[in-house]
Amino acid sequence: MSLTTHSNRTARLPNTSLTLCAMAVATGLWISPVQAQQADEETTQETSKLERIEVTARKTVESLQETPVAITSIGAAELGEKGISVLTEVQQFSPNTTLQTSRGTNSTLTAFIRGLGQQDPLWGYEPGVGIYVDDVYIARPQGAVLDLLDVQRIEVLRGPQGTLYGKNTIGGAVKYVTQEMTGEMQMNLEATLGSYSQRDVKLTGQFPLIEDTVYLGVGYANLNRDGFGEYLISALPNQDKENYNKDLWAARVTLEIHPSDQLFFRFGWDKTEDTSNAKGGYRLLPSLLTDAPVPDSKYDSYTSLPTWNKVELEGYNWLARYQVSDNLELKYIGSHRESYSPTNIDFDNTPLPIFDVPAEYDDSNDTHEIQANYIGDQLSLVSGLYFYDGESCGNFDAILGVLGVSLGATGLTREVSGCNNSTSWAAYTQLNYDVTDKLSLSVGARFTDEEKTATVYNGLVFANVYPYSDWVDGYVRPDGELVPQVLGADANGDDVLDAPAVESWSRFTPRVGVEYQFDDNMMFFASYSQGFKSGTFNPRATTNEPGVEPEVVDSIEVGMKSDLTDALRLNVTLFSYDHKDRQYIGVEGDLTDPTALDQRLRNAAETAAKGAELELTWVATDNLQFDVAYGYIDFEIKENNAIPPLIGLASTPENTFNLNANYLLETSFGDITFNANYYYRDDYLIFETSDLIQQDAYGMVNLSARWESVSGNWYGGLHVKNLTDEEYLVGGYDFVTRDEDGNYGPGLGGDTTLIGYYGDPRTVHLTVGYRF
Repeated sequence: MSLTTHSNRTARLPNTSLTLCAMAVATGLWISPVQAQQADEETTQETSKLERIEVTARKTVESLQETPVAITSIGAAELGEKGISVLTEVQQFSPNTTLQTSRGTNSTLTAFIRGLGQQDPLWGYEPGVGIYVDDVYIARPQGAVLDLLDVQRIEVLRGPQGTLYGKNTIGGAVKYVTQEMTGEMQMNLEATLGSYSQRDVKLTGQFPLIEDTVYLGVGYANLNRDGFGEYLISALPNQDKENYNKDLWAARVTLEIHPSDQLFFRFGWDKTEDTSNAKGGYRLLPSLLTDAPVPDSKYDSYTSLPTWNKVELEGYNWLARYQVSDNLELKYIGSHRESYSPTNIDFDNTPLPIFDVPAEYDDSNDTHEIQANYIGDQLSLVSGLYFYDGESCGNFDAILGVLGVSLGATGLTREVSGCNNSTSWAAYTQLNYDVTDKLSLSVGARFTDEEKTATVYNGLVFANVYPYSDWVDGYVRPDGELVPQVLGADANGDDVLDAPAVESWSRFTPRVGVEYQFDDNMMFFASYSQGFKSGTFNPRATTNEPGVEPEVVDSIEVGMKSDLTDALRLNVTLFSYDHKDRQYIGVEGDLTDPTALDQRLRNAAETAAKGAELELTWVATDNLQFDVAYGYIDFEIKENNAIPPLIGLASTPENTFNLNANYLLETSFGDITFNANYYYRDDYLIFETSDLIQQDAYGMVNLSARWESVSGNWYGGLHVKNLTDEEYLVGGYDFVTRDEDGNYGPGLGGDTTLIGYYGDPRTVHLTVGYRF
């Protein structure tokens, strides 16, 4: 982590990376004719050592090597071998991908792909990377850090997915696909013990209620761990002082019905409850107002707030699938999801109320999708209708108590509450046509129409207002409603209570692609695609504001997918994009005077980027395999009206690299798989408009050994994560000033509030499981 200024972040490896990709493509062009000639001369071919990987990136089952999309797929076996237990760990194996736990909780996700995403998880802001569980959209980042339970594979789709997946996928999409039931009686019990008193139990199973017709699936996980650090000083007595702990349970029930070979129904329910403590940040600078020096451990903190925290998620989903003929399939997918998160975020991390933010998030949404898939001899078609109705509400108190006292009051609270709700429908289609045996064209488009309503209550009271009267039954303020509505006006422009602001947007997002199958083992593809992130209103508005227009990304990709030999796979993608109408909060007024603070949300910037992604698999022997994933991105600012100005990409290194080795040892008592990977991330900013907090480049080593018995009933694994105990930032807050000489001074709240949140330290855990 660096506190020094690096305003000009020069590209380290642009020439190297582009040359590498050019060499890869050239190598493919040279090797493929040789392979074709050898195939003509030989009467038999050796069976490929490479695994066929099936994905559903285009909403139909296809081979990874035949899908003209930049995609990483990690299956259940690979997840087990690497000891991957949570969604954020997947980022290591996908180039140009960031999946990290956000600042205040264990369950809120910060996601960026190719530099496109959303840093602020406040209601009203829309994500830039879509998260899907069995094709059901997870609309909010709260609760999107999914613990992996009964998973079949994780797919990471890079680049805009605006045609098939719709809004808020300008960076890409992450798909969580659960295991399908076989109809046989199965149970799996798994227990894990590890560092920091980790104690995990997972139980999954399926039961045939009616043979070959009705199946019931269940899953339950209870995940516990002590904190990586502690709250050294707390202003409130009798608190749990663990920091970065974990206390979570999750359950799911699935009912599958197979009335005939052509008809299939699935109904599912899931619930997650995370009561891990609120995470306290690490003070990168000592406090000016209280005895809160920089702690010795990156995981230690101070607080003046309660340490409890909560994230509740519950959802229902249903699927009906009808195979009309060998060529035509009809599908209906529906869902209802709710989430509720009361949280305590101490921005300043001191025992004084310098900048305390107790908050609450309350969301619900319903989705419906009707889909038709047609596969013919030369023509395939995916089309559908989609409907989304979501309500996203919340409230928070920004308590600047010490500053209020300095102004002659008993305290100071800026209170913000409201809702940012949307209703949208979309129609989409994507057609793929084989012009010849080798040449294919794909054309797709999606039309989305969205209406969004917003209410914002924003005001100031010269007292410290804490909402602890009752978190369970609702957000109750001791002094009642404090502030008037800001958004919402009548025809004369006058504020009107209960008259929310309303705006609508519509967007046509096309995709055009061409694929050329050079031979059986090599495909080239090129595409143009467009995606958009929804228009919205400012959830912190202090005056009436119009809604901002959607962000739009226009992307071009050129790539190659190839199995160069029966043991060597090389996939390369080159991309460039323009990102227009980027939504930024402009801060006006004196930052140290909250009564003058005025935040305006605008379409304030245009940027562009180009880059490369390489994924290589080499099966060196029947027992030894190497995998390489490399990503490079070069960023450009084309228009910059953001206040403060945009200076770079958030949470996006210029270079990412992963080298993974997997060795299978066959013994008389079972197979042992040894896995080692080295993961490298270049330096990166935490915020796009500030270089006060940034992470230096670092590398991480993970080691695993997984055993499976000869019978296949027993299995176990020993996993070491972050072997060298690297300390790396994943989030932060920067409410501090800095003069021309680099000296730090007080910012909002009157203190040097420069806070960092860190990824997991070195951990070791042992897993034992039994299938029966």
